[in-house]
Amino acid sequence: MKTIKFLSVAFVATLLFSCNQNGVTNKPLNTQLDSVSYAVGLNMGKGLKGNIERSNFNEADIDLIKQGFINGLDSLNILMEDDQVQTLLTDYFTKKQQEEQEKQQAEQLKKAEEEFNDVKVAGENFLEENKTKDGVQTTASGLQYIVLKEGKGDKPQETSKVKVHYHGTTINGEVFDSSVERGVPSEFGVNQVIPGWIEGLQLMPVGSKYKFFIPQELAYGAFPRQGGKIKPFDALIFEVELLEITE
Repeated sequence: MKTIKFLSVAFVATLLFSCNQNGVTNKPLNTQLDSVSYAVGLNMGKGLKGNIERSNFNEADIDLIKQGFINGLDSLNILMEDDQVQTLLTDYFTKKQQEEQEKQQAEQLKKAEEEFNDVKVAGENFLEENKTKDGVQTTASGLQYIVLKEGKGDKPQETSKVKVHYHGTTINGEVFDSSVERGVPSEFGVNQVIPGWIEGLQLMPVGSKYKFFIPQELAYGAFPRQGGKIKPFDALIFEVELLEITE
């Protein structure tokens, strides 16, 4: 794991910095090998100092890091086995990375909610009104759909692969993706698409054409593809024709 390898090196650098503060004697550079040796250490120290400050490991006990480093060098007084070391490092830093990612995602979500709240509200209002229209059916998840044509074939499962034609728009009618306009059907796994599609496709017998009204939480939520036409919290509309189950 890159993080663990990085931090292992960072621990060494931390030790070197600490040792210098504890009064390591400055040796003179009498030979080329002395100079190269010093240059290696200086380059590593300068290069890693900034990384250590950004490693988000301020809670570390530097004394125990030094103790572990020295014990590893002299192979004496070792308090844990190698496999335990790797397990501890992997578990701790994996959890730490996950916590940091969750924190960043929460911050991004808060920012998106502040910036695109009007989009979210517009989608909710649209779906609330839409569900009262003739022919609109609503599932327990909140997915809404109209049967435009009912086929007579089998229904796909979540593990199936399907071939479909589709036409996708926002609630304002802006087209963001359409196999119909490209003139080429799309083929993919049912479980490889957004939740609204995963649920909707399994309602459709082959040969059917449905119109889906998908709430943002069953679409791309707060994090659609960057640079695309879909905004955070956009509710989406798709006309989908299920041509065949390919696998």
